[in-house]
Amino acid sequence: MTDSSSQIWENVPSPFCGISSDDLKIQATGNVIKVLENGDAVTRAGFEQVPTDTQPRIGGKNATLDQAVAAAAGYLRDARLPLFGGFGTDVNDTRAALSLADRCGAVLDQARAEGGLRNLLVLSDTGWVACTLAELKNRAEVVVVFGSDIEADFPRFFERFVWNKETLFGQDTSQREIIYIGRTPAGDASTSPSGRKAQVLPCSAESYPEVAAALNALARGVSLQAESIGGIAVTELQTVIDKLKAASYSVVTWAAGHLNYAHAELTVQQLCQAVVALNKSGATRSAVLPLGGQDGDRTASQVFAWQTGYPTRISYARGYPEYDPYHNSTSRLLANGEADVLVWVATINAKQTPPVASIPTIVIGRSGMVFEKEPEVFIPVGAPGIDHAGHMYRCDNVVCLPLRKLRDSGLTSGAEVLKGIEGVL
Repeated sequence: MTDSSSQIWENVPSPFCGISSDDLKIQATGNVIKVLENGDAVTRAGFEQVPTDTQPRIGGKNATLDQAVAAAAGYLRDARLPLFGGFGTDVNDTRAALSLADRCGAVLDQARAEGGLRNLLVLSDTGWVACTLAELKNRAEVVVVFGSDIEADFPRFFERFVWNKETLFGQDTSQREIIYIGRTPAGDASTSPSGRKAQVLPCSAESYPEVAAALNALARGVSLQAESIGGIAVTELQTVIDKLKAASYSVVTWAAGHLNYAHAELTVQQLCQAVVALNKSGATRSAVLPLGGQDGDRTASQVFAWQTGYPTRISYARGYPEYDPYHNSTSRLLANGEADVLVWVATINAKQTPPVASIPTIVIGRSGMVFEKEPEVFIPVGAPGIDHAGHMYRCDNVVCLPLRKLRDSGLTSGAEVLKGIEGVL
C-alpha cells in the first residue's frame, strides 16, 4: 500500500538516457521519487536523487534567489567574453541560455561536445545515410556495434529496439544478428531471447581506425593483401560485410563518446562511407545510427541549430553567431585565459559539474551538485521531467518527448533563472 500522499505516474519519459525511454512507472511521495517499473541504472539514479540544495549561494553563503540573480548579472555585466558551458538541459532551458548568451556576447559550448563533434564533423563534410530508432526497431536484420559498449550508457537499447516482440512487418526479432567489433559487451542485453549471444570481434581502440578503413574497403569490393587488421582476420571482416550485403536491412551503430582518441571523426567517416557503398548495390538497405544525447546533450544541439544554424561551439562575441568547433572549446578558452566568466548550465544531471577555473563561475544546476571548488554563484534549480514540465529530443533527432512535472519541490526552472538574469542586465 502506498502513502496517501503518493501519486503513481504511468508512461513517464526519461530525460536521462539518449533513447528517452517513455514507459516508466513512477511513484512520487513528496520529494521522494521511486521508479517502480522499467527502470535501469541510468534512469533510477536520475529520478531517485532527492533534492538537497534549495537555496542559492553567493561565495558559499546562503542568499535569496533575487540576490543570486543580481550577483550573476553583475559578473556578466563586467565580462569581456563570458563562456557558457554544460548544457545538460531541456528545450526551454537551452532557449533561455541562448538568449542570455546573445545579449552578453558569450561563447557557448557543451560539456560533451568532443564526442558529438566526432559525428557532426562527418555529417557536415560528407553526410551519411542514417536511420531512426523506429526503423531499427521495425526493419533491422543485422546490427553491427562498432567500438562501443552500448549497454553502459543505454541499458535498455536492446530491450526496446532490438528484441522488441512486435514489428510493423511481422519480423521475428529473435533472429536478428548482433555483431560487436572492438569492445566486448559488458552484460547480456545483446543476447537474443532464444539465448544466442552476439558475435564479438575484439580489437584495441588503437586499431579502430584501420579496422573501420578495412570495412570500408571491403564494402567497396577492394581486395586486401593483409591477413589480419588489428588482430581480426580479414576473412572475418569480409564475413561481416557479406552478412550486411545479404540482409534486407542492416544498421551500423556506435557511441561517439566511446571513440575517445585523436581524429576519431575519421573512423566515423569510414563507417559512414562503408554504409554508402553497401547501398549502391541496390540489393540491400543499410544505415548508420549514431547513439548519444544523454542528459539533454542532443536537445541542446538541436536548439542551437534552430536558433543559430550551428549545432554547438558558437560565439556571439561579434554580435552574431559564429561557429568554430576548435577555437570555441571550453578547455581552450579557459587554458588560454580568453574567457573571463564561466556560466555553467546543467539542470538534468547533478554530476555534470563545471571544471575548476580561475575565473568567476556561475552555476545554474540541478540541486545536489557537489563542487571541487565552490562557484562564486550557485543557483540550484529543478530538473525538467521531475520538478517541472519540459521537452527533450531523442538521440535520433526526430522525436521530441514531452517531460512531466512529477512533484512540487519548490525549485524554480533553469529557464526562469536565466530569464531573470537577462532581465536585470
